[in-house]
Amino acid sequence: MGLFPSFTQEIAIDLGTANTVITSNGRIVVDQPSIIAIDTRTEKLVAIGDTARKMHERTHDRIRTIRPLKDGVIADFRAAELMIRGMIRMIPNRSSIFRSTLRMVIGIPSGSTEVEIRAVKDSAEQAGGREIFLLFEPMAAALGIGLDIEAPEGNMVVDIGGGTTEIAVLSLGGLVTDRSLKIAGDEFTADIMEYMSRQYNMKVGEKTAELIKINVGAATTSLPKDLEPEVYMIHGPNRSSALPMETPVTYAEIAHCLDKSISRIETAILSALEATPPELYADIVRNGIYLAGGGALLRGLAKRFYDKIQIPFHVAEDPLRAVARGTGIALQNTSKFQFLMR
Repeated sequence: MGLFPSFTQEIAIDLGTANTVITSNGRIVVDQPSIIAIDTRTEKLVAIGDTARKMHERTHDRIRTIRPLKDGVIADFRAAELMIRGMIRMIPNRSSIFRSTLRMVIGIPSGSTEVEIRAVKDSAEQAGGREIFLLFEPMAAALGIGLDIEAPEGNMVVDIGGGTTEIAVLSLGGLVTDRSLKIAGDEFTADIMEYMSRQYNMKVGEKTAELIKINVGAATTSLPKDLEPEVYMIHGPNRSSALPMETPVTYAEIAHCLDKSISRIETAILSALEATPPELYADIVRNGIYLAGGGALLRGLAKRFYDKIQIPFHVAEDPLRAVARGTGIALQNTSKFQFLMR
């Protein structure tokens, strides 16, 4: 029996490349960057989430920051375990006196291999999970958006996250057509870093490129006047001389440098539509296509997709947390949605 009683705590996790969101009892209790900092001598955890993010690209040889996930899947098993365990400890009012059995629903990319799926389950188990369900992210996003995924009707979701873009056509509680593309927010950030280096001979870090994306990121060079962001000033070293530089960056420049990556997402959407049965295709034309994930916030993206594909695109309410809301809904209704989960 043991000295203390045990109880079951239910949590849902959107284990993202850029951010990890945990929900419990229908509300978000943790929302942190997916990054940790460790002591290189002892391999012990030093910081996690926002605190580790502030250390990123500012560390010395005794502290190393790690992003445990790459392209939507676990790249560092040990770091993933430390991160999941640490974020579970962040849940408010979680008792450390009583042993709790963790029941988890975790969102994973639809293109995950069996090895990658096993890695997520193993990391969750090592972090204290005893009953673990895995739900494909497009299905979670659809639930989070509020779609009736069990209806005999076609719905299409495009979830542009940090590491992957998940594209899926859903009907009758299943994935009819799906594409998982390793082009998403991280690739956009890399595009901006490369552009600043090539265009201005300026070296910028990942955090600066992320700020550029947030402040002047766009998918089209012809935004309406009222949506045009102000010019953003960038400071950084010249790659050749190491002397300080200051340069203004416009949204049109960033739209130009992201064009190739966004075009590849467009191609993947068209490929998924091409593989969709005609009756479901007709439903999608009528209902439109739903955008979720942080990439959905890119200025002018829905319009650009519409101009290319000629089907309306709808940006989900709070697209960053659509998958997290969906995993939370699945957690609260595991008996109903168990057939969707691995």
